Amino acid sequence: MALITFIIPVRHQDNARDWRLLRSNLAQTIASISSQSHDDWRAIVVANHGADLPKLPEKFSVCRVDFSPNLFHEKDSSPTKEEFWDAFRLDKGRRVLAGMLYARDSTFFMIVDDDDFVSANITAFVAQNAQLNGWVITHGYVWDHGGKIMLGHDDFNHVCGTCLIVKSSLYELPERFDDASEDWIKTMLGSHHRIPDILANRGTPLQSLPFRGAVYRVAHAGSHSATPSLIRRYFITKAALLKPSTTIRNFRNLRKIDAQARREFFGEK
Repeated sequence: MALITFIIPVRHQDNARDWRLLRSNLAQTIASISSQSHDDWRAIVVANHGADLPKLPEKFSVCRVDFSPNLFHEKDSSPTKEEFWDAFRLDKGRRVLAGMLYARDSTFFMIVDDDDFVSANITAFVAQNAQLNGWVITHGYVWDHGGKIMLGHDDFNHVCGTCLIVKSSLYELPERFDDASEDWIKTMLGSHHRIPDILANRGTPLQSLPFRGAVYRVAHAGSHSATPSLIRRYFITKAALLKPSTTIRNFRNLRKIDAQARREFFGEK
């Protein structure tokens, strides 16, 4: 049993544009999680049989699944935008469910996308506040793949899926995988947007994590969301030109990736 289990759902290998890049990014995500400053955690990588994964360190396990590739994985492969997102939520959600059932004795879960990074201080903070329902990461960083700076983002949970730390009992997991409906999988596990409101309406609200808790990697070839670079998204836009104050704030939120940042988020010693 672990205080917190990090669940990393990995897409079917047939849905990867470049598996070698995905594997490399995943290895960096694994290094990031491994840098936790408190020992009461574990991590589950959920991947299809046959997927070539990087070497996993101590506290990591693999949950192998047999799910078919997502036929609507690319945005231009689906008839409508909603069908694209619906297929994405089901594909991700069932992988997350498999991982959670694999580690259902965990007190908290955090779903981590396979190319993102998390703060080394998360487990220690959860250990000090384990009586609470969980947290939303409202403040994090956006990082250009391979870049030397990060942008502090103060609405982080609306741009990145690696943003929820939730007490496991609040998911109300089924006894068996087959007991879960597709609608429940898509709503509770396939999307991070709906969970805070659902839990708040139940009377079990999440709190805002009081520090920048994760890094969202953007502008790399394997990105499923095809998110543009920092400059294109936050500085060279019509909105930035119309609101100079926002641009100034973004400049102030830029942070150089120094030794402290590399230790906290990127798993470097």
